[in-house]
Amino acid sequence: MSTTQSERLRELLEPLVTSQGLDLEEIEVDSVGRKRVLRVVVDSDTGADLDQIADVSRALSATLDETDAMGEGEYTLEVGTPGAERLLTEHRHYVRATDRLVRFQLAEGGELVARILKVDDDGVDTEVPGVKGRKATARRLAFDDIVRARVQVEFSRKDNKKEEEA
Repeated sequence: MSTTQSERLRELLEPLVTSQGLDLEEIEVDSVGRKRVLRVVVDSDTGADLDQIADVSRALSATLDETDAMGEGEYTLEVGTPGAERLLTEHRHYVRATDRLVRFQLAEGGELVARILKVDDDGVDTEVPGVKGRKATARRLAFDDIVRARVQVEFSRKDNKKEEEA
C-alpha cells in the first residue's frame, strides 16, 4: 500500500474510530489473489468489546462505500484488536501493558523479560522475575534504551492480589 493511500485512509477512518471511543492503531491493505483485504486494528485503554468492534466496522464500511478511498474492485474489511502479544510502539501501549510481562530488546544489546509496574513520560519501572527461588528485582528502563518491546502471554501466572488477600 502506498504511503499516500495509507495516509488518506488514516485521515478518513481515524475520526470515525475516535468517535466510537477507540484508537486507530494500524491500517494494512493486503492483496489476496484478486481481492484486497483492509485490516483495521483498534484499541482503547479498557480494550474493545465485540459490540464496539461491530459498531466501528459498520461505520467504516459505510464511509468506505461512500468514497473511493479503496479504489475500484472488491475488498474485504476486517476490524480487530491488537492481540495478546502486541508490539508496544506508543506511550499509550506501555500504559495499557501495565502489570503485564514484556520482552524488551535493549539498545545496549540483549533482552530483558520484565513486568511493567509503572509508566511515565521518560520510561518504565519494571520488575524482573527472580530465577530459581531468587527474589524479583526492580529495574528502570528509559524509552531511549528500548529498541523493541512485546507483551508476552502468561499461561500460569499466579494472581498476586488474590494471594495477598488470602
